Amino acid sequence: MSTYRSKPGWQFILPLAIILGGFGFIVIYNKVWFGLVIILILASLITHMFLTTYYQIEDQVVRIKSGFLLNKTIAIGSIRKITATKNPPSSPATSLDRLEIMYNKSDSIIISPKDKTGFINELKTINPGIEVE
Repeated sequence: MSTYRSKPGWQFILPLAIILGGFGFIVIYNKVWFGLVIILILASLITHMFLTTYYQIEDQVVRIKSGFLLNKTIAIGSIRKITATKNPPSSPATSLDRLEIMYNKSDSIIISPKDKTGFINELKTINPGIEVE
């Protein structure tokens, strides 16, 4: 079993830090302690998601895990194509340096492993028919 962590991207971390930090400063300055609690809970949930987003290759499946929101498995034999992308829609990826995995007839998912080359090579070892663009 191999585990590939998601690559943290400054494109997400920096804006979130600025927004949450700015609101945090405002609520502390105005002594709105309930607002500070909400910001801390939100920051904890986002941090948890960043720290627990990973991709595992085990036997003939890829498990995609992102916090407590997503736990998906994809049969490696069903993967048709992997394409590099910077597509920003919501996905289990913590960076904009992403891979789109196309599987089954028309399904796809976008991920962002730190070691993209190692991830792709391991998938191709199991399913040599995967097309990589």
